Amino acid sequence: MAKKENFFQGVKSEMEKTSWPTKEELFKYTVIVVSTVIFFLLFFFALDLGIKQVIELIK
Repeated sequence: MAKKENFFQGVKSEMEKTSWPTKEELFKYTVIVVSTVIFFLLFFFALDLGIKQVIELIK
């Protein structure tokens, strides 16, 4: 039982040292991630359509 208590005390200690983002930073980072995902989604969709057109021209 003592090992469990030491483990959780260590976890609590480390979590207190962690710096968490503010609400503004979290919102900013979320917007960046979602924007990047949408950009790559559109990029690879267009790339896929272009490759499809090239393959159809070759046939």
